[in-house]
Amino acid sequence: MKITKLETFLIKPRWLFLKIHTDEGLVGLGEPILEGRALTCAQAVAELEPYLIGKDPRRVVHHWQAMYRHAFYRGGPILTSAISGVDQALWDLTGKSLGVPVYQLFGGPTRDKIRLYKGVGDPNSIKEWIAKGFSAFKTGVGGGRPARIVENKAFIDRAVEHFANLRSAAGNDVDIAIDFHGAISPQTAKILIKALEPYQPMFIEEPCQCQNADIMADIARGTHLPIATGERIFTKWGFREILEKHSAS
Repeated sequence: MKITKLETFLIKPRWLFLKIHTDEGLVGLGEPILEGRALTCAQAVAELEPYLIGKDPRRVVHHWQAMYRHAFYRGGPILTSAISGVDQALWDLTGKSLGVPVYQLFGGPTRDKIRLYKGVGDPNSIKEWIAKGFSAFKTGVGGGRPARIVENKAFIDRAVEHFANLRSAAGNDVDIAIDFHGAISPQTAKILIKALEPYQPMFIEEPCQCQNADIMADIARGTHLPIATGERIFTKWGFREILEKHSAS
């Protein structure tokens, strides 16, 4: 089996999907997207295509190593996202060629279900989704994005009130996480996390820019609340630093 073509599809408002075609008619699907950079990722996939044409798609790990290591400049969000989408499609093709789902290639499933959480912003909305069966939610920081190194008490109070209103509407049997989006200074994040602790958020996501694992680790040491991150970390080496420094839970 040989790869014959890579085909990308832009889907509004901001998604990019990939089809890898083969000479045997099998097609692999992947998602080579970095949010807000769909056109750039599509071009990165196009630059990978000459290497892949004519190759056996089932040599998945070999192709990953070649795409990642052959260039003088490697890594980064764009290239890694493009390689990731190609990697997904190659695994999809490998599973299809063997007639098994991809999880069987990795030793079988460890879970047969996954818990979902719903993004919410107001108390009435959270009540509606609880009635539909959701028991976990995530919200952002109320009161707007901060702009100062240390925000004033009014900002902290608004953010805490926003979360407290959701907690009051949902009750204590429901989990509610909060995402700082890495947009809050470490100094303000520490103050806000301490103020949120009585309301027991399920986790605090990206309390600061995730690229600074040392600062995030310092924040994590100052609270009993779980710290979450990951959506802006690329490759196993990025996650290794987070795990070794205990920057996230």
